[in-house]
Amino acid sequence: MTVDTKARLAALRGRMKATGTDLVAVAPGSHMDWLLGFHPHPDERPCLLLVGPEREAFLMPVLNAEGTRESTSIAFHTWADAEGPDAALAAALADVGASSAKKVALDETMRADFALLLLDALPGAAHAFTAETVGALRMRKDATEYKALKMNALIADRAMQKAFASIKPGMTEKELAAIIREHFASEGATPAFWIVGGGPNGAFPHHQTGERKLAEGDAIVIDIGGRKGGFPSDITRMAVIGQPPEGYGQIHGIVEKAVQAALKATKPGVTAKEVDAAARGVIADAGYGEFFVHRTGHGLGIDGHEPPYITATSEAVLEEGMVFSIEPGIYLPGRFGIRLEEIVILRADGPEILSDLPRDLHVVQV
Repeated sequence: MTVDTKARLAALRGRMKATGTDLVAVAPGSHMDWLLGFHPHPDERPCLLLVGPEREAFLMPVLNAEGTRESTSIAFHTWADAEGPDAALAAALADVGASSAKKVALDETMRADFALLLLDALPGAAHAFTAETVGALRMRKDATEYKALKMNALIADRAMQKAFASIKPGMTEKELAAIIREHFASEGATPAFWIVGGGPNGAFPHHQTGERKLAEGDAIVIDIGGRKGGFPSDITRMAVIGQPPEGYGQIHGIVEKAVQAALKATKPGVTAKEVDAAARGVIADAGYGEFFVHRTGHGLGIDGHEPPYITATSEAVLEEGMVFSIEPGIYLPGRFGIRLEEIVILRADGPEILSDLPRDLHVVQV
């Protein structure tokens, strides 16, 4: 992944100044990927990128220093197993001007022992996660990130179309999933996840794809994603083999109206909970509120699930450039489930859907 590290560190320092944050500490993972375009090998040895008001430095296990130096010129403060990280951490904090930091932003994904090591070195410092700093920046995608996400969305469209063309009565959920994975791989993408839920299995939103054979009359939930160029895809569509089960058409229509309501509500300046309420209201008004058992959406970026989360309680204000899913569903135990999912990027005039694939039910002729 190629990023403009200088620009992203400058943007981060802008957020630090605006929020009164003296130090941002990031562990190997997606936050570091966003800032630097890479991360060192992650293991149990404390490794941290420390970003101060004017300088940045690594706390770096000596075992990982050589391999990491090929990717960055940022200063290293190395430590060996025989001596432990305390002295190197103190030197790194002094280097970035944060020995007396009063407010620290901690990478919420870092190991707890890394966090405690840092906080013990800064007694009395207030601490929070990165929602106001790195997290806030990551939610708004730039043109390069949009291009990567759009490319992945179109690969997922084609994987879904391959799945539609391959469905046959008698094949298992796992057999269909294997075809989907093969398609992602054929386009140079790594399969990330695959949910194939036939018939009553579709009523479990995160069904574990299994050995159940697909049969005539089954409604099939297909929720898939891959990853290429450091970014993921995520799409859910519906198929049915032959005649849909009783009541399917009406409920598919309700879920489609919920998607449309959420899309209409999605505008810069509205809160995430308003978008959730728009989708949830359609389903509740139709009498199926108790069968919509999850949030309306989640952010998508370097991680497949990241802020903003489109929930009934989220006060997050949606901004131009944010990317997230809209995926309401209705799940009827013992019968079938229906979920329709779009990934959107928020523009000044509303959401742009990344997928080009219609949400219509795909009918397999038998």
